[in-house]
Amino acid sequence: MDLTQTLSRYIEHTNLSPTITGTDIDRLVAEAKQYSFFGICVPPFWVQRAKREIGESKITLVTVAGFPLGYSQTETKLEEIKRAIEHGADEVDMVLNLSSFKSGIPWTKIEIAKCSKLVHDYQKILKVIIETAYLSNEEIIEACKLCADAGADFVKTSTGFATEGSKVEHVKLMKNYVPPSVGIKASGGIKTKAQAIEMIEAGASRIGTSSGIIICG
Repeated sequence: MDLTQTLSRYIEHTNLSPTITGTDIDRLVAEAKQYSFFGICVPPFWVQRAKREIGESKITLVTVAGFPLGYSQTETKLEEIKRAIEHGADEVDMVLNLSSFKSGIPWTKIEIAKCSKLVHDYQKILKVIIETAYLSNEEIIEACKLCADAGADFVKTSTGFATEGSKVEHVKLMKNYVPPSVGIKASGGIKTKAQAIEMIEAGASRIGTSSGIIICG
C-alpha cells in the first residue's frame, strides 16, 4: 500500500510540551493548515486559542484528559472533558487509570463508560490511552477489550511521556483485539515517514506525532 500521498490525513500534529506557549499553538495550527494534517493535539489550557486559530479550516481539534498519568479522580476527568468540549475540542484523548486497572478494580471500565457517555452526548470522539509501555501483551489485550466494551471510539498506544512509545507489535496486537468500529491511534516516538507507514500498515488509523512535517516533507 502506497501511503506517501495520503500520510498527512493520518497525522494529528501534536505539541503537549509542558513549556508550550501561545506562539507555539499558533505555529502548530498554521503548519496543520499548510500540510493538510488531519488534526492537531494540544493541552486543555490552549483549546480555545487553537479553536480560534483553526477558524473555518477542516482541522480536527484534539486535547487530553487525565494526562499524562491517568489516576486523577473520575469526576476530575469528566470535568476536564466537559470543559474541553465546550471550549471547542472535537476529540479527547483520556489516559486509562493504570493504577486501578493493575489493581483489578472494576471501576476502570466504569470510568471509561462514564467518560464515553459524556463525550457521545456531545457527539464527539473519545480515545483511551492505555500506555503500552507499562503493560504486558495480556494486559494490552485486556485493556483493548475493556475500552471497546465501555464505548471508547479509539484505543491509543502512548502518552509520549512513558519509558517507551508506540511499537509495531503492540499496534498489531491491538488491531487483533478491537472490533472494526474501534480505531487505533499510534503515538510516542514516531519521527520518520518509514515509522509512520509501518504503524499504519500494522493497523493504526491515526498517528500522533510532533514530527508531522518531517514525516510528510
